Amino acid sequence: MRHLVWVALLLQAGHDVIAQQSPGLPMVINTWGGPFTVATDAAYEALVSDSRTSALDAVEIGCKACERHQCDGTVGYGGSPDENCETTLDAMIMDGGTMNSGAVAGLRRVRDAISVARHVLDYTAHSLLAGDLATQFAVENGFAEGDLTTPESALLCSQWKTRASCQPNYRINVEPNPSIHCGPYTPLSPPQSDSGTTARRDTNYPLVAPAVPRPRSHDTISMVAIHGSGSMAAGTSTNGASHKVPGRVGDGPIVGSGSYVDSDIGGCGATGDGDTMMRFLPCYQAVENLRRGMTPRQAAEDVVDRMLRKYPAVSSGIVVVDARGNHGGAGSGWTFTYALRGGGMNATQSTTATGL
Repeated sequence: MRHLVWVALLLQAGHDVIAQQSPGLPMVINTWGGPFTVATDAAYEALVSDSRTSALDAVEIGCKACERHQCDGTVGYGGSPDENCETTLDAMIMDGGTMNSGAVAGLRRVRDAISVARHVLDYTAHSLLAGDLATQFAVENGFAEGDLTTPESALLCSQWKTRASCQPNYRINVEPNPSIHCGPYTPLSPPQSDSGTTARRDTNYPLVAPAVPRPRSHDTISMVAIHGSGSMAAGTSTNGASHKVPGRVGDGPIVGSGSYVDSDIGGCGATGDGDTMMRFLPCYQAVENLRRGMTPRQAAEDVVDRMLRKYPAVSSGIVVVDARGNHGGAGSGWTFTYALRGGGMNATQSTTATGL
């Protein structure tokens, strides 16, 4: 029913589906307002202060500002510790002209994740490096290695283990019961499928993810920059989800999921339940929606609606901008905002996206 109503609204020839108008170029747009506007300002000011600053440079500068300022605690060092109390970083950067990209996943002990991703783009023929070997690559390229833990993130993890008995967490189909106990865990066999067709019946607790609060969705920064010449770039940086299973990688460093850009068409940034969202490549789909003639807002709403049809409880945020700077967004499960600054704007503006 939700989908049918939404389609009916799209068919109306009215103001409900037109895009937010472009403020002019150059322009920077990214997920979230509030503390994330430090990134918007850094990227925009880099573009207007020196015409030699490319869109790709601006995205790196903006995301790095968020990493350095630990935007909302969900970007950069000292945030979102995993089950072992370690913070790891994911980042991706993409050139909308060449469609080339560089990314790092599960980066350990190096703070400048977006810049390491840029080095993957600039100095390798690869698209993604991961884990300790991504760290080795970073160190070989002159990045400093150090502890990403802070007193605050260590305390957060300690309290999660001792006071909250490791609740909530991301474990399912294991023993001891993950809704009550900490690990170590042992897999149950066979696990219960999503459809519930296979399950062990000799236990007294649920084998599938129970309807209890999960760790809150992480507030990734995903940014799109448009140079005055019209060239575009996109990037994403995050420290992932709090209390994740060590080794987990979400949507952030995945091209087409955390962000995507094509200078001929437009770009997209995403945030939310990364493990769910990456199954839909939402930013790739959003840019393809623009290619098919949708407005940015229509493109974002379509992507969110696709996810809601399969996962009605998904928390998501999608911001979309076309090559001229017209923009729109949509989200679900929370109030999603995005920030933008362009043309001659003296300050960053925060916009609340459509909620579905």
